[in-house]
Amino acid sequence: MTTRKLLYSALAGISLTPAAAREKPDIILIMTDQHRGDALGCTSGGVVITPNIDSLAASGYLFTSAYSSTPSSTPARAGLLTGCSPWRHGMLGYGNQAERYPYEMPRMLKDAGYSALAVGKMHYYPQYNTHGYDVVLFDESGRHTTEYFESDYRKWFYTNHFGENPDKTGITWNEHRAGAYLLPEEAHPTGWTADRAIEMIDGYESGKPLFLKVSFARPHSPYDPPQRFVDMYDGRTVPAPSTGTWEAEEWRIPKDPSSDKSAFIGNFGQEYACNSRKYYFANITFIDEQIGRIIDALKRNGRYDNSVIIFISDHGDMLGDHYLWRKTYAYEGSAAIPFIIRLPEDIETFLASGSRIDAPVELRDILPTLLDLTGTPRPESMDGMSVLPLIQEKSPAWREYIDLEHARIYWDKNSWTALTDGHFKYIRHCAAGVEQLFDLDSDPGEKHDLSENPEYGRVLEKMREAMVVHLSPRGEKWVKDGKLVIRTEKEIYGPNFPERR
Repeated sequence: MTTRKLLYSALAGISLTPAAAREKPDIILIMTDQHRGDALGCTSGGVVITPNIDSLAASGYLFTSAYSSTPSSTPARAGLLTGCSPWRHGMLGYGNQAERYPYEMPRMLKDAGYSALAVGKMHYYPQYNTHGYDVVLFDESGRHTTEYFESDYRKWFYTNHFGENPDKTGITWNEHRAGAYLLPEEAHPTGWTADRAIEMIDGYESGKPLFLKVSFARPHSPYDPPQRFVDMYDGRTVPAPSTGTWEAEEWRIPKDPSSDKSAFIGNFGQEYACNSRKYYFANITFIDEQIGRIIDALKRNGRYDNSVIIFISDHGDMLGDHYLWRKTYAYEGSAAIPFIIRLPEDIETFLASGSRIDAPVELRDILPTLLDLTGTPRPESMDGMSVLPLIQEKSPAWREYIDLEHARIYWDKNSWTALTDGHFKYIRHCAAGVEQLFDLDSDPGEKHDLSENPEYGRVLEKMREAMVVHLSPRGEKWVKDGKLVIRTEKEIYGPNFPERR
């Protein structure tokens, strides 16, 4: 047995038995960071080059109304980890996660008989926290929020490229400018994450089924793909940002991009925005190539046929839509995410492989789906839902809306709650008392706010009433006398957060 195989077997604390003894499927959870739902080949009309991810969608199921309820990294990942809504897991905006939650994905899957390995960006707190994984190799984008922490990627980089700068482009992780990577591809965090995932697959010899989470830190800025991926977009039309009739006048004022390299609002001009989008798409194509390598490793090791493969992201990236950048917004660029599930062929389904499903789903639904696949009961307090009925049943019962929200961030009135069924979206800006309504079927770019259009008055009223029902259990700070309350408080941690903050 190789040293590498001994390492992963020993770290997992498991005995070696023949692979034929496995009954439960392997689970391969692949996620990206800040990846818009419309930024795949199969969701962009072929604009974005992602043949390997498109192949997963063709052999699996693509959810076309998939969302991140609290679209910034840590609360979104809390929903993925716990299978819970923002109110239930307690994070209503961006902050540090709890050290431990009552239910956590790796611990629950280990209880179901799995070994749990992970590589890439976790964004946990403290930064060495593993939340029950047997092995975690971290890439945290140079962040240092815990004393003495250094990510495994950075340790590897300094071991193999000592004297070089892993941030040689000079572009940091919240900038809107773009530039090609200036070091060898294998030194890029995307290449490193895939290489370590492949080593884990090649080195895994346990008789236990494998749960492997592969979490890429891109296409989140910096938009820094190797040049050869940028070259793939030469001559291709990159869609310009979506702008509409409702943006604030001050947002529209042309702005020099060098005046604020990490701006969350800025009209930098169409040419500049399209260039950033080109490099962002190229980052995705780089990731797609690495996903192809990971799938090849599963096939080479005889694990592909019995693997559940899930592809998701934590949230999107506005990329200049409505002159907004980054995330934390209710709009599609920020809140809509990729969501693909590929099942082993021996799992019976009603829908044919390659089907598109428009029921509203969210990151909280991943853990209940995995529990369902492994025959593990879902705790009553876990409000995510298994998506398997949407695939396996002719007329499955499902939620009408998915809820979205984010506590105040960036500016004083940027706090909101929202509901969507994937066809209409209702947004309530809590601090301003302002509503928006969008018809996503006819206006996916959310150019036209219909909240004052009398033709959509009944839709607006229905969704406002649904919001009242949704928020009423939170008490009079949220709903009073049947009316939505204007809220200026910045409440990142709700009463269900498992620690005092």
